Amino acid sequence: MVYFDNAATSYPKPKIVYDKIMEAMTEYGANPGRSGHKKALAISRGIFETRVQLSKLFNIKDPLNIIFTLNCTEALNTAIKGVLKPGDHVITTSMEHNSVLRPIVFLEKLGVEHTIVQGDSKGRINPKDIENSIRPNTKLIATTHISNLTGTIMDIEAIGKIAKKHNILYLVDGAQSAGVYDIDVNSMNIDMLAFPGHKGLLGPQGTGGLYIREGLDLTEIFQGGTGSVSHSLTQPDVLPDKFESGTPNGPGIVGLGAGVKYIMEIGIDNIRKKEEELTKHFIEEALKIEGIKLYGPLEIGLHAPVVALNIKDADSSEISYILDEEYDIAVRPGLHCAPLAHKTIGTFEQGVVRFSFGYENTHEEIEFAVKALKEIAREV
Repeated sequence: MVYFDNAATSYPKPKIVYDKIMEAMTEYGANPGRSGHKKALAISRGIFETRVQLSKLFNIKDPLNIIFTLNCTEALNTAIKGVLKPGDHVITTSMEHNSVLRPIVFLEKLGVEHTIVQGDSKGRINPKDIENSIRPNTKLIATTHISNLTGTIMDIEAIGKIAKKHNILYLVDGAQSAGVYDIDVNSMNIDMLAFPGHKGLLGPQGTGGLYIREGLDLTEIFQGGTGSVSHSLTQPDVLPDKFESGTPNGPGIVGLGAGVKYIMEIGIDNIRKKEEELTKHFIEEALKIEGIKLYGPLEIGLHAPVVALNIKDADSSEISYILDEEYDIAVRPGLHCAPLAHKTIGTFEQGVVRFSFGYENTHEEIEFAVKALKEIAREV
């Protein structure tokens, strides 16, 4: 199979990721932080090492300011619901995934106001529109780094400066950027960074995390056993324990650490360069095909390795089915859990066919996909 669905989950993972998960499962897969025996200590060390690797990647001073979650959705919910209270106002954008929009809309019934800044037809957000939406009660700005629909790269550094200028918290959804694009939480003025483990960070599903700036007080969503302060009936108030109730996915987190270490050994710049070259190749060739429409900026540097397209008026699910059944090419059709983004670019009714490239893809695979699209475009 030619796998072009890396925006959903990267595949395949580096072999070291599979090896480290299996090693943790078979050799020391005990319960971290709950016991003092050798196996429990070994998995605890593995989890902490992953925090260290992530802190290096994102320029985070204290690894304990990273909490682990099951995915980016849980991280975003933890951030949004942990910060916002009745009477607060939050600014977000029309290019967000439902993992941001649904928690914000849910909080409306609890008295939290929101403003959704509209993107343009290429999925771009003007930071000035965000600044113009600030109110006296604005508590949080929440934006994606890269659109999961159009691949549009948002200027999070400019938005971070606006947030800092107005003393407003800034939450970044790094679902499509972490592990491929540079993220520096300090220079970009990011107060909270949510990220999945299973996409660009090359870890397994069931892993993710949230960086919380030092001194930032969030209300935890869950309470329970943490392996610490067990004499108390109230939740510990220290990181990461405050937000990590219950047994974590130890082997998965160890595998995530292996993925991050692999990224740092290869070099994030090298990974990004290859993925951008693949994207450029695909865009240039797809634009030559009669009947195909591409969405987004379509300019490397502004467009990440996520490319959305349609063929004439054909249903996106039908095109995806043909690619899968007749060409063994894996892509994702539909609305991509981003309905407002589709309305923004005018594809809400038709959806789009999304190609998303990873480090393991090749230019030969791009050529094969282009050939398939040419043949399909002639038939529909």
